[in-house]
Amino acid sequence: MLGMALAAIDGTIVSTAVPQIVGDLGGFAVFSWLFSGYLLAVTVTLPVYGKLSDTFGRKPVLIAGIVLFLVGSLLCALAWNMAALIAFRIVQGLGGGALQGTVQTIAADLYPLKERPRIQAKLSTVWATSAVAGPVVGGLLAGYADWRWIFLINLPVGALALWLVVRHLHEPARPRPKTRPRIDWAGALAVFATGTLLLTALVQGGVAWPWLSAPSLGLFAASAALAALTVVIERRAAEPIIPGWVWRRRTIASVNLALGAMGLLMVAPTVFLPTYAQSVLGLGPIAAGFVLSVMTLSWPVSAALSDRVYNRIGFRLTAIIGMSAALLVLLAFPLLPYPGEPWQPALIMLLLGAALGLFQLPLIVGVQSTVGWAERGTTTASVLFCRQVGQSVGAAVFGAVANGVLAARLLDAPAPGLPDDLDAVARTLEDPGALSAAATDQLRRAVDAAVDHVYIGAAGAAALALLALVVLAPRRFPVITEPEDRRP
Repeated sequence: MLGMALAAIDGTIVSTAVPQIVGDLGGFAVFSWLFSGYLLAVTVTLPVYGKLSDTFGRKPVLIAGIVLFLVGSLLCALAWNMAALIAFRIVQGLGGGALQGTVQTIAADLYPLKERPRIQAKLSTVWATSAVAGPVVGGLLAGYADWRWIFLINLPVGALALWLVVRHLHEPARPRPKTRPRIDWAGALAVFATGTLLLTALVQGGVAWPWLSAPSLGLFAASAALAALTVVIERRAAEPIIPGWVWRRRTIASVNLALGAMGLLMVAPTVFLPTYAQSVLGLGPIAAGFVLSVMTLSWPVSAALSDRVYNRIGFRLTAIIGMSAALLVLLAFPLLPYPGEPWQPALIMLLLGAALGLFQLPLIVGVQSTVGWAERGTTTASVLFCRQVGQSVGAAVFGAVANGVLAARLLDAPAPGLPDDLDAVARTLEDPGALSAAATDQLRRAVDAAVDHVYIGAAGAAALALLALVVLAPRRFPVITEPEDRRP
């Protein structure tokens, strides 16, 4: 849980200190890479670490991940300019990829099926606590100390996690392979390069350059070519990083697609709800964060209780019920009155968290239970990888949708100089004297319409997740029971 906390709190604690970081180091034009670079490194390394943990064990991979994350944190605290800080954030992300995937795999190794919801719910509370505490701690450190402490605070937490893992995690001896394990370095490099180009195209498209520009089209074409090359390399490899059985087995393939769709829909609340709360409801940043954070309260509770459902009706049907409820909740958001009261979207988020807790945990527990120790790391990493890619795709797609709706609604605006993208809306509304009352109301209504369209798109992603489960997933997951003496 301490190791997971390092990765969980990292994104939220940094976001509140961006003004201080930019004021000290400069580089406002590229500061978004503080987040994009980290996310990219985490995502593209997940499959690699998953395979390595299946080959060499979870403990060495987790230790390497914690050490790499702490080295990256120390370097970030010593950064002398924005370029150095972005590079060191990528080093952090290389360690964060090992943390996210390996911790989830170890949880499945340690606990039998009937106890797994309890530990997974505890891991969910780590993310929930981080979502609430991260902005507060980051704001306090940036405001009353120095932004560099945001990275230095990782060192004692990581050192304690490292000591506990080294001392107390003991993996059982496994039969030694007859031949020396072969690492698919070519496949790892191909996966890394493909993911890097694809995520760069998704993250920077429509931001650093237009979607139909030469850089955007070139990155997409290059990532498609590299994806084809990766398939060729992995088919020929003796021990591929992403083996073909990940997609040939119906259970794993359906869960990968369903959680990829969930990553897609999660962009609506996490990215666009704070803008809605501040621009439409007129809340401050802290109150807007609370509207979102209520989702993290119901999610772990629902996840912890999900075993009472799936033990009776199965993993697949439980997940279908959870995503069906999420679909209805997402469709309810556009029906909220304008401008409405803060408790209304907060209630929507509370219900969405409960629905998604009932959806995600049964799928993760279920898919981990269908494989043995030697395949669990790869399986877990593939699930998390698909979810991360879904979030990146969702940010790009829904960002284009929201900005398109906003620009269309403001086409005939009565006041000149109104922003035509969501990033500039909050800054415009912070200066009440800049706009007339009519122009301010029109701007708020345009933002309301843009976020409504995003939630309708998120409902479409929920429908895709349901389709993957209904069409591909078997009615009963083929659960494997491991002997107790094979557990760490």
